[in-house]
Amino acid sequence: MDKVNIAEKLSLFQDHWNPRIVGELNGQHVKLVKFKGEFVWHKHDNEDELFYVLKGSFRMEYRDKTIEINENEFLVVPRGVEHRPVAESEVSIMLFEPGTTINTGDQISNLTREKLDSI
Repeated sequence: MDKVNIAEKLSLFQDHWNPRIVGELNGQHVKLVKFKGEFVWHKHDNEDELFYVLKGSFRMEYRDKTIEINENEFLVVPRGVEHRPVAESEVSIMLFEPGTTINTGDQISNLTREKLDSI
């Protein structure tokens, strides 16, 4: 039951597209991740995802539209919806998603992280 300092946790890593678990509740993981560049197109058949922008901005691309998400905004991507995050500059994100969620969903790539570190 310790508090989490988000800035401190973000300072512990520099890489992109590699989420870290910083909390757990009710089968959900709270994760921190940094994005830069384009991710892979993917979907999650069984999980919704919440992307909360802590610093910076990014766009979530869908096959039929694009949504810009800025600091202090969040977006929920419903299960089954194909999407791709894209960040022109580095962005820091907090994710809320079930503990079973694989970051690349239905696509396996060099960005897939099946086992995440807890920090």
